[in-house]
Amino acid sequence: MMGFLDKIGRKSEAVDIEEFLNNLDVEEESMYEDADAYVKPYSLQRDTDAQTVVEEVKKGNIVLLNIADLSKRNAMKLRELISTIRNEVQGIDGDMARVSSDRVLVTPSRVKIVKRKEA
Repeated sequence: MMGFLDKIGRKSEAVDIEEFLNNLDVEEESMYEDADAYVKPYSLQRDTDAQTVVEEVKKGNIVLLNIADLSKRNAMKLRELISTIRNEVQGIDGDMARVSSDRVLVTPSRVKIVKRKEA
C-alpha cells in the first residue's frame, strides 16, 4: 500500500507540449490498409485544391482544410472556392463547418458535424 501512495505523491515529469505538437508533423506515417477513412489536411490555395478536397470527400475521407493563407491574400477567391466546395459536398450529403478562424472541416455523407456549442 505504501508503494502505491509513494507513486501517487511523486511529481510527474514536465511535458513540453510545444515540442510534442511540433513533432507530430515529422513522424513517419504509413497508410493503414484496413482503415475505412482518413482525416487529411489540405491547404486551400487555388481552384485545383478545391477539386482535390471534393474528390477526397467523395472517397469517404474527412478533410481538415487550412484557409489561413488564402483568407489573407484574397477573400473573394476564398469565398468562391468555399462556395464551390460547399455545393459539391451538399450534393453528396456531406457536411462542412468552420472550426477555427483558419480551419474548415469537410466531411463525407454519413458524417455530420455538430455545429451548436455545448453550454
